[in-house]
Amino acid sequence: MNRTAILSDIHGNLAALQAVMAHIETQKVDRLVCLGDVVGYGPKPCDCLDIVMDFSFCVLGNHDSSALFDPEGFNAAAEQAIFWTRSQLEKRDDRQASDEGPCVSRRRMDFLCGLPRTVREDNVLFVHGSPRGPTNEYVMPEDIQNTKKMEKLFSLVPHLCFQGHTHVPGIFTTDSTFLRPDDLPDGFDVTDPDIQLMINVGSVGQPRDGDPRSCYVTFDGQHLEFHRVEYDVEQTVSQIEAESELDNFLGYRLRDGR
Repeated sequence: MNRTAILSDIHGNLAALQAVMAHIETQKVDRLVCLGDVVGYGPKPCDCLDIVMDFSFCVLGNHDSSALFDPEGFNAAAEQAIFWTRSQLEKRDDRQASDEGPCVSRRRMDFLCGLPRTVREDNVLFVHGSPRGPTNEYVMPEDIQNTKKMEKLFSLVPHLCFQGHTHVPGIFTTDSTFLRPDDLPDGFDVTDPDIQLMINVGSVGQPRDGDPRSCYVTFDGQHLEFHRVEYDVEQTVSQIEAESELDNFLGYRLRDGR
């Protein structure tokens, strides 16, 4: 497998995405993929989509889906943000890629409409939520105590499953362990074909593990590594404060990685 940078949960945070993209330039990767939730919460959904549209692939996240359809199970701030996001995506931009090409807004919506729920490459699965519920199911660190849930999830994992959605990075193993990035300073070897792992790559745009830095993973088929990247949090906070239809809390939480 080519050396791959795996990003997830960008959530319209352009400052974070730009910092991660700059860091990726130092990693000699062959391709970039995204595990969904390009939009939602953050103040720059269109700019983030324009970048991700050039990735090798992206899977559908629950916020991406909700930008197209009505959100389900969102709290008030998240619901308000997704309706605002939809309004941004629907704004007509008359700049044309070519005389015959569709307007930019249509290309963004078409991109979201075409996102797959899963991508599988040999024995590696890519989802947003979980192998059982690719778009919506959360797999939290505390789920290692839920034996039945974990057994069912791992029964659907071919070898490796990369996922996001919780914004909490780490590796789930079949022996009921959750390994956090701090536990893996040298990364993790995955050459044993008999092991099964679920790898949460964390969040670019809204980390929730108490570390405000963006997180992503590099993977070359044999070894994976977590990367934390600092970005200008206050820039994103200011951009959210400038949008009256976005709850300021969505910016303030970024300062604490919550």
